[in-house]
This record gives sequence, structure tokens and C-alpha cells, in this order.
Amino acid sequence: MPWTRVYINKDDFENTLARDGLRGITYREALRETQSALLKKDKRIFILGEGVNDSGGIFGTTAGLAKEFGKDRVMDIPVAENALTGIAIGAAICGMRPIFVHMRMDFLLMAMDQIINHAAKWNYMTGGRVNVPIVIRSIIGRGWGSAAQHSQALHSLFVHIPGLKVVMPSTPYDAKGLLISAVEDANPVIFIEHRWVYDYIGYVPPDVYKVPVGKGIVRRQGKDVTVVAVSQMVYEAIKAADSLQSENIDIEIVDPRTIKPLDEELILDSLRKTGRLVIADVGCKTGGLGSHIAAVVYEKAFSCLKAPVEIVCLPDTPTPASPVLEEAYYPGKEEIMASVKRAIHAK
Repeated sequence: MPWTRVYINKDDFENTLARDGLRGITYREALRETQSALLKKDKRIFILGEGVNDSGGIFGTTAGLAKEFGKDRVMDIPVAENALTGIAIGAAICGMRPIFVHMRMDFLLMAMDQIINHAAKWNYMTGGRVNVPIVIRSIIGRGWGSAAQHSQALHSLFVHIPGLKVVMPSTPYDAKGLLISAVEDANPVIFIEHRWVYDYIGYVPPDVYKVPVGKGIVRRQGKDVTVVAVSQMVYEAIKAADSLQSENIDIEIVDPRTIKPLDEELILDSLRKTGRLVIADVGCKTGGLGSHIAAVVYEKAFSCLKAPVEIVCLPDTPTPASPVLEEAYYPGKEEIMASVKRAIHAK
């Protein structure tokens, strides 16, 4: 199954799948290709967001789409997140299928009333008679000194809200398949991308296919420790696994892909095999996704644990701008390795 693999650079891909004639494109190319295919297939679909028709096209993910489909279907919008999110929700209620691109998750906060009190609630409040098929794309992750107001990972806020689905694809294959599933969903999906993975290459078939919302995947089989890694941390976990092999430590990497609904059984099945759990998240710890997954495990599989659950995540502080402080702030391979070793040597 080549789609279970991830490649951090072109050489890795060319030395493996490309030699077998399989097609590889970047994460950003997968998103652009998917949106183009969706716009061609369904006249109800349109894209809106600040900068979607700029030459850069949201880090390349919407580049050229306005020229291809026209500005009435790929439309730039004013800096008015709450109002325009409300317009997109209204369009969805009326039968359209908008893809709203919020370039930075930080500014989704300006639209929380529309997302939480309207998009997430209408299907329930109308007894299922009204659907809100909107996809909200939003981008998280470390930048170039983007600091406290332009690089926050706030995915756990949306996990808390009934009525929302939240996906965080880590690979180009999953980015395409989950975006198609999200657009075809009858109700709102928050689609979260990490800017660090945009250049990563993976196998992506040219055909239309779906990755089901709510189903995770085992990226790497192992027997000693389960590492549940989210978004960009999947890549850090894979690097950690490669290094730990030399120490005869074999970790299993689980990528949830969707964080709401969470594929709990996939995580619990892996834990029953290894007895040890490390969670690698791209957000903060307090009230975060890592804490939620740990709570699920303690409630449903406490007897399987041979050691306390370890959580690798961001510190509970605002994001610094200094490159030196950024290096200290963001965890990665080394922190995952240290947590794995603590789990193995716990008494």
C-alpha cells in the first residue's frame, strides 16, 4: 500500500516508489489538483478566501484556479472573516458547496460565532432538515518568525464543538482523498493543513478517490511503543523510528488523519499490542488533543498500559518570534525519542 508511506524529499520518493512508475506530487500540488477536479465536476462548488486568486495562491494551493474557472467561482474577499464566513454558510444552506480558505488559523477566531453557533448547529436545530455542507480550510504551523498571532495550532478548540468534523491530513495522498470526502460531506468540516508539509512528496493517483473521514491509519508497524502522531508530527515520528531502530526499539506509528471523529479503536488496538503510548501533537497540552487522546486511553484501556502516557506537544506559552526561541519551543524527533525511552524504562 504505497499511500501509507510519506517522503520528506524528492530523493526519498525517487529511490522508492518512483522507480516503480508510481506518481508522486507535493502536498500543495495535491490540494490544487483536487480543488481543480472538484470545480470541474460540480458547479455548486466555489472557493473563497483572502488571497485565493493572488499569484501565490495560498502557498500555491489555489494558484491559477481563478484564471481557470473565473473569479465568480474562485473569489478573493475583503478582510471581514466573520461576515464572509456567514455568507459562505448561507450559501451552503441554500445548496452550494463552498470551500472557504482561511490562510491562517489565528484569524478563524474572528469567525467563531458563525462556525460554532451557526454552521455547527443548524443540522441539529432543524432536526436534520437543514444541512451546511461547507469546508473550511485553515493553515497552522511554524513559519519564519510568525510568532504568537500568525502560527497558532488551535485544532483542539474545534474538536470541542459538537456538529463539527475536523481532519488533519499529513500526506499528499490523504490531503486529496480527505478533501474530496470533506466537500461531499453534508455538514461542516474543518480541514487543517500544516505549512511545513506543503513541499513533502507522496504517491497520489490522478483519479478521484476518497479517504473516509473518521478513519486513521498505521503508518509503521511496531511492537514496543505506540506513537500517535498528528499532522506534521507524523514525519518527526518517522525520523524518530528510524533512529530508534539502531537501539533495537521498535515503535508503531498511528496517524489519526481525522481528529473528530477520532478513530479510537485503531489507537486502542495498537496500544493493546504495545502497552505503551506516546502522543505527538502540534498544539499545546492543556485542554489539547494529546490530553483528550490520553483521557480516551485511560477510560477505555487503562489495564493495557505498562507505563504512563507520554505527551509531546508545544509548551503552554505564546509562540515566540526569535529563531533561537522557536528552536526551543517546537518539539520534534528528539522529544519523541526521549518520551519513547521514558515509556520503555518506566517502572
